[in-house]
Amino acid sequence: MTSYQLSTKILAICLISLPLFVAFRLSLPFSSFSNQTLSLADARVLDKVSRNDSSLAQGSEDGYSQSSSVSEDKFLGGLLPPGFNEGSCVSRYQSWLYHKKPSPHKPSPYLLSRLRAYEDLHKRCGPYTKSYNKTIKQLRSRNIVSSAESSECKYVVWVSFSGLGNRILTVASAFLYAILTNRVLLIDPGKDMPDLFCEPFPETSWLLPTNFPLKRRFDKFNQKTPNSYGNMLKRNKLNASSELFPSYLYLHLVHDYDDHDRLIFCDQHQTPMNRVPWLIMKSDNYFVPSLFLSPSFDQELSRLFPDKATVFHHLSRYLFHPSNQVWGLITRYYWTYLAKADETIGIQIRVFESSSGPYQHVMDQILACTLKQNLLPEVDQQESSADPSVKPKSKAILMTSLSSGYFENLRNMYWEHPTVTGDLIGIYQPSHEEYQQTEKQSHDRKAWAEMYLLSLTDVLITSAWSTFGYVAQGLGGLKPLILFKPENRTVPDPPCGRVISMEPCFHAPPNYDCKAKTGADPGNLVPHVRHCEDMSWGLKLVDRHDDI
Repeated sequence: MTSYQLSTKILAICLISLPLFVAFRLSLPFSSFSNQTLSLADARVLDKVSRNDSSLAQGSEDGYSQSSSVSEDKFLGGLLPPGFNEGSCVSRYQSWLYHKKPSPHKPSPYLLSRLRAYEDLHKRCGPYTKSYNKTIKQLRSRNIVSSAESSECKYVVWVSFSGLGNRILTVASAFLYAILTNRVLLIDPGKDMPDLFCEPFPETSWLLPTNFPLKRRFDKFNQKTPNSYGNMLKRNKLNASSELFPSYLYLHLVHDYDDHDRLIFCDQHQTPMNRVPWLIMKSDNYFVPSLFLSPSFDQELSRLFPDKATVFHHLSRYLFHPSNQVWGLITRYYWTYLAKADETIGIQIRVFESSSGPYQHVMDQILACTLKQNLLPEVDQQESSADPSVKPKSKAILMTSLSSGYFENLRNMYWEHPTVTGDLIGIYQPSHEEYQQTEKQSHDRKAWAEMYLLSLTDVLITSAWSTFGYVAQGLGGLKPLILFKPENRTVPDPPCGRVISMEPCFHAPPNYDCKAKTGADPGNLVPHVRHCEDMSWGLKLVDRHDDI
């Protein structure tokens, strides 16, 4: 390579790096970083560019390969569309900088094409468009519409309900259902959804307008609601051949749903539902695995997700971008406590007891898992001196729990004694709220920030049954070790185990074979839907190559 060619390549790298460098500095949330911290951030941008280059000495002669690699990372392999005002949602195009390497799970070309098609549909049918206004008029004027009056646009309305982890999982489920049925997803803002998440679709909003006619009834929607799908079936009010059908149906997919409510997952029940303009959905379940049991969706889902266990990973990274306020919490904590460590380990603790603890058996379980898996070193009770010629390895342990007790116990353990390996262990916990405070703005901001921080760790340990942990593992594309649920306050044996896939667990699936019209174990119907590691009756998606 001539000196001229080398100079040209260096110049190309600088030209690529400069706008990223400037944009990153201008868009960093809040101004409480030190100069050293800013330098770390700037270095990460330049390092990302450098690592995406195939090296100056061996790189392509055209000088453009670096730009395309950076662009692919920034847009998450094509998941994210361009065209947003980046300052309005800093996290959307900066999140890639906080992962040590790009996700190995690439979205399929067909998924990307369907996302772009959905964005066009949402722009055409979103709030206050001509089609939206037409269906709203039908909703206000009478309870039934004919097929001749049917609008080109149909909708799924997600009702804000339950804790934040459940809400994230159910929005993703509702979005996939909307794609499969060619509907537009609109979400009920609840008390804090706009405060937590950026808008995911270009040039339009996914927020249900506050003047939506049925909004005041949302809190009262339950199994007994006259327009619930289950009740309509019981009263024989739905007929696929009828010329008249309701202007809306309520889908009750909460854990207490009954056998009639659950029939919406059967193919034969999709036909009458397809004719209804508005579906109002309330759920606290990640019901995606049941969609994969439907023959009518099977071909489309296989094209969307050739790797079945990547559904939530792709959808969560597409849909859920922390607002600038939450992104500030995430980035400040990351650069202050996690960025300099050689290895980061996330430990998410959820205790399903009368209080958040701390409980000794839970602490014992955490230590049994981390020590047995060689994630944390033993402490040296003899206080033997470390070899000064060996540079110690640093590990940052990010703990999340409603209680501060587990953090304090582990911190004191590694403060009071050195490790037998000489490793330096830092223990950090962003918050300890003591009890769950559903839809409280400050509480949910911290919860969302902590889920995201956990997703950035190198190794993750989560708690059984916890949707908080499910969100973190899916966002990060991680297969965590899961702390099995203790019984009678006794440490389980083994204390933890590796999950078979990073997909969340569907906690309350229907035990029904739609084709045979009889009770059945849904974990035995298709190869890619299996029972969960942490909940024997739950369902989760796996890939064929996963060790089942």
